[in-house]
Amino acid sequence: MIPFYRLSGAGNDFLVLAEPGEEPAAERIRAWCARGLSAGADGLIVLSRSGVAVRMVYFNSDGGRAALCINGTRCAALLAADLGWVGREVDILTDAGSIPAHIRAPHRVALELRPPKPPRPLDLEVDGDTHSGFLVDAGVPHFVLPWAGGLGTAPVAGLGPSLRSHPALGSAGANVDFARYPSPEHLELRSFERGVEAETLACGTGVLAVLAVGVATGLLKLPCEALTAGGFIFEIDGRAEGECLTRCTITGDARLIAKGELQPGAHQLPPPPRWAPAKLPDP
Repeated sequence: MIPFYRLSGAGNDFLVLAEPGEEPAAERIRAWCARGLSAGADGLIVLSRSGVAVRMVYFNSDGGRAALCINGTRCAALLAADLGWVGREVDILTDAGSIPAHIRAPHRVALELRPPKPPRPLDLEVDGDTHSGFLVDAGVPHFVLPWAGGLGTAPVAGLGPSLRSHPALGSAGANVDFARYPSPEHLELRSFERGVEAETLACGTGVLAVLAVGVATGLLKLPCEALTAGGFIFEIDGRAEGECLTRCTITGDARLIAKGELQPGAHQLPPPPRWAPAKLPDP
């Protein structure tokens, strides 16, 4: 039996292990994160104390380690405070560097984030159609696709997988963000995330990537707000010099949902189904 916590960061849900002694194997993470078969989550966080700071290691639901998850980082700060490890201000040590976190309210955590490098325009062709967007490294790579129509009907599930694994994005691929800028103070996005291989209710690095594109193209000014599929609002403040984002603080929702113990059945999953072939017609 393994103690765990479940947290949600604006709709991104995570299983968190607090100082488990050793990191779980990839196959066990995949099992625990399987929805409908086990505990289910977008990813898993291993949390530990490191002096006055907190160390966070993040794994996507496919068991692969990722350098950064912004929504997960907010959850890590909230849980560390709830466990009594730290106060309302803490540095979270991630594979992408140290991130100062500030707990502003019971469910609001602000992160001071390193701005990404200027977005690079990139055209990706899928099934004969060219999709013009921007490649942004927001701790993990993102392909930001400005979308002219309403995001409610954007083909995230249909087009997202093809863009996410496009050969031009390298063997690891990238997250894909369908983005709109309804006004200079507001951005919207829906994200298809690699490692989860599906749309998630929020993507913190996606918010940062879409923000960088909005500033670079002159469609956004600071401060502004972001809306993701989970329905929560992110508040964004910072500074830009011309078309370059130079400082950024993003505040969003983070909450402790439950705590309990992972039982042996959580990782004893069945193999994928082997369906019987269709019966051939009689001669």
